[in-house]
Parts: sequence; structure tokens; C-alpha cells
Amino acid sequence: MNTNPKKFSNGNHPYDAQADGSILGPVTVIGLGAMGSKLARTFVNNGYVTTVWNRTPEKAAELVGLGASGTTDIADAIAASPLLIVCVLDYDAARNILEPMREKLSGKVVVNLTTGTPEEARTMGTWMRTQGAEYLDGGIMAVPSLIATPHAVILYSGSQTAYETYKQVLESLGTSHYLGSDPALAPLNDLALLSGMYGMFGGFIHAVALAGSEGTKAADFTTTLLIPFLQAMISTMPEMAKQIDTGDYSAKDASLAMQAAHDTIGEVSRVQGVSAETFAPIFELMKRRVEEGYGGDDFASVIELIRKRPSS
Repeated sequence: MNTNPKKFSNGNHPYDAQADGSILGPVTVIGLGAMGSKLARTFVNNGYVTTVWNRTPEKAAELVGLGASGTTDIADAIAASPLLIVCVLDYDAARNILEPMREKLSGKVVVNLTTGTPEEARTMGTWMRTQGAEYLDGGIMAVPSLIATPHAVILYSGSQTAYETYKQVLESLGTSHYLGSDPALAPLNDLALLSGMYGMFGGFIHAVALAGSEGTKAADFTTTLLIPFLQAMISTMPEMAKQIDTGDYSAKDASLAMQAAHDTIGEVSRVQGVSAETFAPIFELMKRRVEEGYGGDDFASVIELIRKRPSS
């Protein structure tokens, strides 16, 4: 916890930190797409003085009706609050909005919840620091309808002072996870989590298609068989993660040699008239690892074919 919090100012009206270092002062939301609008609505619903701005002013009308302050002047929007939440199409859009206002960013906390790359986040963080602003990058692991529910998770990285100062405000959006001072960490972990999601979805659609090739209903197969099985498999992931961290892949149950002995899933899929293209890449990696002499390893060993080891 930050025991000596910085005082961020809103024009001539400073907002003093509370005893725990947090600030509950005003917030400005820049960008009112589906996600930005939901963020702004959440702040309003939680009683925060909320200013909203969008290139298309009409998008602010509903929020203004709920109690937000709308402005068509980006300079006024920035001046209205010490905390700026940016949620726009991409980093280029964010820079195009904020660069003309660079002289007004000093002393502000900018939380960028725009989806982008780690390198874009680092570049933005450096630029923000040169303007005298504290910068947090963020990754929203939720769709708009999940914001402000127990299912919403938001990743943050960048200024620890900014995170600790405004943690209570940010927590109104969803469970927050601070990952470290490097702004790149939030978008990197965001994309890593999404890759896990799409891998899961890819397996799901292949499994449903294969089971459905003989008339099994997707809903029945999913709820009765697939979800319970996947939940059991998920319970093995912590042990797999331990293997990856230690480099000890000694097979405990099913070796790669056994799993990759035959492409049974691919063969049966083709016989059933189902494409195996979502499964084929992972099978090829398993087979390659065996061919390289690691048939006695567990499945987690496959990571050695795709990982980049951090430089020491």
C-alpha cells in the first residue's frame, strides 16, 4: 500500500487522498463505444462525478440522462477530472485524441483500457511520462455486460502509485489485478488469456462437431459429458504449470509417445466427415516432440517447441 500517496489535482480543486491512500474523486471517460459506455454507466451508478466525451457527441446523451456530465470539448473533459479512463478503438485513436492535449495531461492519471500490443503500451507509457502524467495500461477480461459483476476481471500494469491511489474506483468495474510497473504486462497477459480461451473454444467446436456427426445434440453433449470432463482436465493444469516452471516433464500418467502413437482423433474425424483442422496443429507438435526424443515426457513438454525463454 502506498503510505505517502501523491495528490492529483483537478484544475484548482485538489482531491486529497484518504487514509488508505485511495481517492474517490471525479472520473472522465473518453470513448463511448459499447465498453466505454458501460464503464461510464458503472461510475455513475456508483456515485462518482463522471464526465464523458466521445467524437460523436450523440453517444453521450443516455449517460447524461443518467447523471453524467457531457462535453463536446476534449480539453474540458480532461480538465474535469484527475482520473482519465480511455477506451477507444485502438492506440492510434487514443494518441490522436490525446496528443493535441499533451499540455493538459500533467498531473493526471491516465488509465488506458484500449486493446493493443505490449509494445504499444510501453510506447504510450513513455509518452505519458514525458507529459507529466501517471500511466496505467489495462486489459479488460470481460464483455460489456459483465462489467461490475463478479465475473469481470481487469488487468493493470504501469504506475503503482496510480493503481494504489485509484484502486477503489477501478474495483467498481470488476476484480482488478496489478501485474507490475511495465505497462506491457497488462496487454501481454490479456492476449495470453485470450489465446487460452480461443484454444478452448477451438477444442469445443471440434468436440461438438465430432459428437454431432452421429446426431448427438450439442447442448446434451456439452452439459452432460464435455463440461465435466474439461473441469477434471483443468484440475491438472497447476501440475502442468509446475512442470513447465521446473523443466521436469517426466510422464506420470500418459506419455507423449502413447498419446501421439496414432492420429486416431484426426482419422475418425475425417471418416465422420468432420474437419480436424482445429486439432491437427497440436497433434503435429506432440508428434514432433516424440520424434525429437522426448516421448517419455508429459504433454506439458510440448511448450518447449513454441516458447521463448526469457533472456537471463
